[in-house]
Amino acid sequence: MNSLILTILAFAGYLLAYRLYGRFLARKIFQLSDENRMPSHEFRDGVDYVPTKPHIIFGHHFTTIAGLGPIVGPAIGVIWGWVPAFIWVFLGSVFMGAVHDFSTMVVSARNKGKTIGDLTGDLIGPGTRYSFQFLMQLLLFIVLSVFAMIVGVLFELYPESVFPVWMQIPIAVWLGWMIRNGKNDLLYSIIAVVLMYATVIIGLYIPIRVPPIQGSSVVTWCIILFVYVFFASTLPVQKLLQPRDYINSHQLLVAIVLILIGLFVAHPVITAPAINDAAFTAGSDVPDIMPVLFITIACGAVSGFHSLASSGTTVKQVDRERDTLFIGYGGMLWESFLAVLVIMAVAGGLGLGLEKDGQIFTGADAFRHHYSSWAAFAGIDAKLEAFVIGTSNLFKSFGIPPLVGKSMIAVFIVSFANTTLDSAARIQRLSLQEIFRNKQGTIRKPMDNRYTATFFVVLAAMVMTFLKAGATGALILWPLFGSLNQLLAALALGIVTLYLFNHKKNIMITLLPMIFVLFVTVWAMFKNLARFWDQQDEILIFLSVLILGLTLVLLAGSLKTLLRPKSRVPREV
Repeated sequence: MNSLILTILAFAGYLLAYRLYGRFLARKIFQLSDENRMPSHEFRDGVDYVPTKPHIIFGHHFTTIAGLGPIVGPAIGVIWGWVPAFIWVFLGSVFMGAVHDFSTMVVSARNKGKTIGDLTGDLIGPGTRYSFQFLMQLLLFIVLSVFAMIVGVLFELYPESVFPVWMQIPIAVWLGWMIRNGKNDLLYSIIAVVLMYATVIIGLYIPIRVPPIQGSSVVTWCIILFVYVFFASTLPVQKLLQPRDYINSHQLLVAIVLILIGLFVAHPVITAPAINDAAFTAGSDVPDIMPVLFITIACGAVSGFHSLASSGTTVKQVDRERDTLFIGYGGMLWESFLAVLVIMAVAGGLGLGLEKDGQIFTGADAFRHHYSSWAAFAGIDAKLEAFVIGTSNLFKSFGIPPLVGKSMIAVFIVSFANTTLDSAARIQRLSLQEIFRNKQGTIRKPMDNRYTATFFVVLAAMVMTFLKAGATGALILWPLFGSLNQLLAALALGIVTLYLFNHKKNIMITLLPMIFVLFVTVWAMFKNLARFWDQQDEILIFLSVLILGLTLVLLAGSLKTLLRPKSRVPREV
């Protein structure tokens, strides 16, 4: 199979899915109307609730949900073969992930911009609200703790990316100021992107390293990042978050165009196996494809974190209800297309040349050498290596030097990881404030102050991160992330199913994806629990049992609501 042909077919498929299934959901199921007043207008505060042009908020939403997920997941998932990875990414996004992102945004928009966790209390019952909020807080806590370490590791691995990534901040602040003063946002965003790529070239000549603390520069970077994330997640969204993410969305567009040019010029044959028999042979250390593939590739197919972004920050900035189709459904398809390009870069671009131990491996040999075992993926550098090399090979095919190509990809990767970091902090702060909201809708002190609430969120993540030497404390909880993330996706789809049921709409569009995601996730969680038991890891055993227990509470409450003759319908504007 030629990688270019498969890419074209996938792109055409996404366009078709948006025009047919996406518009069907918007018109027939949710009946979007701009007559419905959005939370960004109803609660406009100039900090979190800010009406925004759709293409700008699209940039924020996309860069928030993307992060490293659609890169790392598919780059690992192809170990089972490119066919199962491609099918899950394409079909999962069209019928599950995009539906999940779009529907949670719409339901939140019609209920005062509440997070999906807070909505649980309205749709099921007050008691279940705290169950869902706990799962949300745990996931965001892991994301914030681990991503600080990951960005620190990436800065250490790619010191040439440090200067351009940090220079995005003043460039974004300048862009935000120009947009607020009525300047043409497209023109000035293009100027901002040109400035950013100029810093990429400068970064090649001034790689920046920081002095180690406690023997590790990652610790130094984590301290700097936690200070940064506190200020970035408390600033009004239009001053940093929106313009920075808008720049990053342009950066993504540039990266996608360059990868596509590389595919057109090199059009490499996919040399990775369609089904990797080595992963299914006796004695292989590769986990069973079921259910592990479905929690390894999350972003790009379906991811629970997306519902937290949709109902956490994005919905509070959407100007009109009809914009949610483009931002929610379209944003997920765009992320999924990025995951497809990652598969093409790994399955085809890697075969153009992989240098290891003084030897050059090409074709199927390159794939076999890199994907020799599951243990080969230990460390973030190993997880990203195939994508970085495969992409730089595609860039090289039309004249971009490998050093420049790798630097561009490094900046692209770190920028997206950094975006997820401070967006997660903002979402967790908003969710935490919802927990402290009383029946009258007032947030109890001291969490009514965004600085206090954010300080608590960041401090907790710092404690976790520095619990072990080298800022690796958050890795204690990392084994829970994949299954917990997908569990939240299933539960979020369940909440939307209840909403549709209450409003006498077709529930199959969310119920069937929910059942599938829930099935494979609970399966994975029980397999993980057995592994934690063998390892006698008491913390992970306790949290796994607690998560399964809370899931049972939420499912029981949902079933009770579905069977109740007169379900309480939440307020809808």
